[in-house]
Amino acid sequence: MDDRNAKLVVKSDRDAMPKKSRHVDLSDQKLPSLLLRLAIPSVIGLSINALQQLLNAIFVGSLGAQAIAAVSMTMPIIILLAAAGEGIGVGTASFISRHLGAGNELEASRGASTALALAAPIGVIMTVGLLLSLRGIFVALGASPTILPIALDYATILLPGSTLMLLNIVSGFIARAEGNTLFSMWTMLSAFILNALLDPIFIFLLDLGVRGAALATLLSQIAAISLYIGYFTKGWGTVFVRISQVSLRVDRIRELALIGAPATATSILSALAGMFLYGAAARFGDEFVAAVGIAVRILTIGALPITGFCIGSQAVLGFGWGARDLARVLRVAKFMLSITVALSFAYSAAVMLFVRPLVRLFSDSDKVTEIAVSTCIIFHLFFGLFGIQSFVTTMLQSLGRARLSAVVSFARQGYLFIPAVLLFPVISGFSGVLASQAIAELGAGMIALFVMFRQFAELRQGDRHIQPGIESALSSDKEIIGAGI
Repeated sequence: MDDRNAKLVVKSDRDAMPKKSRHVDLSDQKLPSLLLRLAIPSVIGLSINALQQLLNAIFVGSLGAQAIAAVSMTMPIIILLAAAGEGIGVGTASFISRHLGAGNELEASRGASTALALAAPIGVIMTVGLLLSLRGIFVALGASPTILPIALDYATILLPGSTLMLLNIVSGFIARAEGNTLFSMWTMLSAFILNALLDPIFIFLLDLGVRGAALATLLSQIAAISLYIGYFTKGWGTVFVRISQVSLRVDRIRELALIGAPATATSILSALAGMFLYGAAARFGDEFVAAVGIAVRILTIGALPITGFCIGSQAVLGFGWGARDLARVLRVAKFMLSITVALSFAYSAAVMLFVRPLVRLFSDSDKVTEIAVSTCIIFHLFFGLFGIQSFVTTMLQSLGRARLSAVVSFARQGYLFIPAVLLFPVISGFSGVLASQAIAELGAGMIALFVMFRQFAELRQGDRHIQPGIESALSSDKEIIGAGI
C-alpha cells in the first residue's frame, strides 16, 4: 500500500471513530500539568504492578522459605522474557512520539502495528526455548534439591503466558507514547484486582501452592491483553493498529530496533545479574537466597514508580524533540529530574526507617529476617541515585541516542555489577554480595550525572546535531536515524 492510500485508510478509520477526545494533547504548553496528567497514571500503573509482585510474594512466602526462594529464582527468567517486550516497546514509544511531534501519524501507526506483529513470534520462540532448557537453567542458578521442584512447578505454568506478557508490554508502551497513560493504568489495575482475587483461591482454597500463584498471574495476563485488543480495535488512541499498517521493511524495523536494543540489553543484563546474584547467595544456603529475594523485591517496588514516571513523561520529551523545540525538551527534562530524584531519595529513607516490618511482610523466619534486614539496608544505601539514572536513560531514548543510552543503562546491572558480584563474594563472603550492589549503584549514578550535565549543556546551546540525521528520519520514511546514533 502506497503512502497516499495508507493515509486515506488512516483518515477513514479515524472518521469512523467516535468524536470524543481520546488522548492528551502532547503539545499543551502547561508542562507541569501535562507531565503529571501523563505520568501519574503511569506511576500508579507500575506501582500496581509492584503491588502485584508484593502480594504474590506475601502469599507465596506463607508457604515457606523454599517457596519464596523458588519463585525468586524464577524472576531472572521472567525478566529475560520481558526484555524483548521492553526493547520493542521502548523503540516503538520513541518512534511514535517523535513522529507524532513531526505531524506524521501515518508513520507512527506503521511503527505501532509493526511492533506488535514482531512481538508475537518473538514471544513464542523464547517461550519454547526456555521451557526446553528450564531444568538446566535452575541448576545453573544454584537451585538446591529442595528448591528445584518448586521452581519447576511455578515456571512451567507461568511461561506459556509469556507471549501475552510481551504483547501487553508493547501495547502499554504504544498507549503511553500517544498520551493514553490512563488507559494503561486501568488495564494494569484490572489485571491486579483479578490476580489478587485468584491468588488466595488457587494457592490455599484449591491447595495448588506455587502453581496456583502462577495460574493466577497467567489469567490476569489474558485479561489485560483482552482489554488492549478492545483498545486498538475501537480506535481509542491517536495511532491505528491494523494489519494493513504492518511494514516489514528493513529500514523501519532497524529504526525501531536501534532505539530499543539498549533497553532489551539492559533487561537481559538485569536477568544475568539476577542469576549471578542468586548464584552467589546460594553458596551460603536457602535462607540467604530467600533474604536476597526479599531485598530485590523491595528494591523493585521502589524502582517501578520512578520508572513509571519516566515512561509516562517520555511521550512529551519525544514529541518536543520531533517538533525540534529544544527549549521545551529542556524544561520537561528539568521537571522530570526533580520528581525522580525526590522519589528515589524518599523511598531510600523510608526503607531505612521501616526495614524490619517491611521484611516481616515476606517472611516470619527469624534467620531469614535478620539476613534480609542487613541486605535491604546495603541495597538501598545509594538508591537515591536511581532517580537520576532512570531519568537520563529515558531522556536519551526519547532523543534517539541509543549508544549513549546503553552506556548509562548498562552500568548498574552490567559492566559495574557483574564483575563485582563475581569477585567480591570470593574475597569477602556474603558481605561481598551486598557490597557489589552498593558499589554498582554508586558508580552508575556518577556516570549518569556526568552524561546528564553534558546533555543539558547541548540542549541549552540549541545544538541541532545532538543526533545527526534525525530530521531526515522524521521528514521521510525512506531514511533512518541509524547513522547518527
